[in-house]
Amino acid sequence: MQPKRSRHLLDLFFVFFGCAIVGGIWLGVWLCKSKGQVAPSDDEDPNCRFSKAAVAADSENCSEIGKDILRKNGSAVDAAIAALLCTSIMNPQCMGIGGGVIFTVMDSSGKVKIITSRETVPSNVTSDLLKSCPNTTDPHCTGSGQDSRWIGVPGEIRGYEAAHRLYGKLPWADLFQPTIKLAREGFPIPYYQANNECFSFISLSLSFRELYLDKNGNLLKTGDTVKFEKLADTLEMIANEGPDVFYNGTIAKNLTSDIQDAGGNLTRKDLELYEAKVTDAWNISLGEYKLYFPPPPAGGAILSLILNIMKGYKMESEPKTTDEKILFYHRYIEALKFANELKTNISDPNFSSDEKLTEDSFADSKRSLISSDKTRDPGINLYLDSIGTTHVSVLAEDGSAVSVTSSINDEFGSGVLSPSTGIILNNQLSDFCGRADSVSPGKRSILHPNLSCNHHFLISFFFLSKALMNHLWFGKSLKEAIITPVVLVDSKSEVKPEPKLEKDVVDGLEALGHKIAKFYNTVNAVEKAGSCISAWSDERKKGKAAGY
Repeated sequence: MQPKRSRHLLDLFFVFFGCAIVGGIWLGVWLCKSKGQVAPSDDEDPNCRFSKAAVAADSENCSEIGKDILRKNGSAVDAAIAALLCTSIMNPQCMGIGGGVIFTVMDSSGKVKIITSRETVPSNVTSDLLKSCPNTTDPHCTGSGQDSRWIGVPGEIRGYEAAHRLYGKLPWADLFQPTIKLAREGFPIPYYQANNECFSFISLSLSFRELYLDKNGNLLKTGDTVKFEKLADTLEMIANEGPDVFYNGTIAKNLTSDIQDAGGNLTRKDLELYEAKVTDAWNISLGEYKLYFPPPPAGGAILSLILNIMKGYKMESEPKTTDEKILFYHRYIEALKFANELKTNISDPNFSSDEKLTEDSFADSKRSLISSDKTRDPGINLYLDSIGTTHVSVLAEDGSAVSVTSSINDEFGSGVLSPSTGIILNNQLSDFCGRADSVSPGKRSILHPNLSCNHHFLISFFFLSKALMNHLWFGKSLKEAIITPVVLVDSKSEVKPEPKLEKDVVDGLEALGHKIAKFYNTVNAVEKAGSCISAWSDERKKGKAAGY
């Protein structure tokens, strides 16, 4: 299967964000093509929205903040950090400085680097922690996996620091000011922050109640003003004193004290010893394109497996008839099931290697097991589906770009908000449930399937692979590639097509033996072709890109 696009792609930047739904492993990727063809003019391409730069975040406010940073001569990394800080208050159920982050950065020369600052296992981790893992794969807003015992060492700020040190242009403090202002003055609570099932647990938490209840004790709703005043103080301290204040200064002292008061075991030494990692990207070839992605513990190797399986079917065009669509989705679903089974292979590269997943021969062996007329049921996988992730895509005027994913794991993370700092803590250690018999101090959390409490949003390599196929192999525009119906397969091997997928296709898949359920997803992307820049933040989550 070869890319069908005729126009030149100097840089194609395809990435995910979301406060996720079942089935994904976070990653951001770059897909590039060598120079040589002529790009279309703006008049030839109605999807060409910008000519110089663009930012796609999961809220319009945060995309605009990133765009303003670029206009001030900030770098792509500067804009990404500013947009992420904004997202930490616009969608705090998804990510924040109490979580972890992975940057995929392409500089103006085309060199790609990965900055990984995922959460790590604390030194005093409870030896039998994994015996407390839930016995079900069903999602829980406040069940097992959402308390202080599951908090990993936050890496977010060290990630920002490493990225800014390597690629930043504007002063560190400048990146924080827009969010500090919003957090202090308040803003209308966005729809997707207030309208989810997990939001209701806030009324049971004293620290969250102070943040999200009005003066009459009523839970805030969409459009009400919300302020993050404690977090504003914390962000201002980090802006003025630098990242070290988070890891071995006043914030470290207050944060660890709050966590220990809540029953957690994170120590100041854990924060002091935390380090971000800078590595080269992994890559695979897809016809005339090269796909760059983060190595484990990110999920790029799983994405490459899905694409390599589907590439072997050598489809020459988008499926048109109902029978063609049923066969395409059937094969794709079977590839996703293999991906689910192999998620346990994705772990901290300091502890294991997962390179075989990217090899064509490995994809060939899996493809040979896919039947055209019936499904295979691998059963229920042992890992837990989870939620709580966002993504930002940035393309700067000089051609440099950032694909960055940040997470606190489940929606509202551990359900622990540090009262003295305003930081919402992750529950990333629950990643190890169903994947390991024990956890080792210092090990980075595994990036695993993401599931939303309210089934509204998704981050997943499942949808990145489908969007890539739509855009590159079937010639769809960026917008069309993202809004085209997608499917996922969860840990129980249930197939979840979007409701807008044709009923005849869904019925055909069910006839082949697939178990059908429902969900919604979101995808984020930026593309550059010559002088044309397209950017799209998925409308499913009411996101909107910005640029100029």
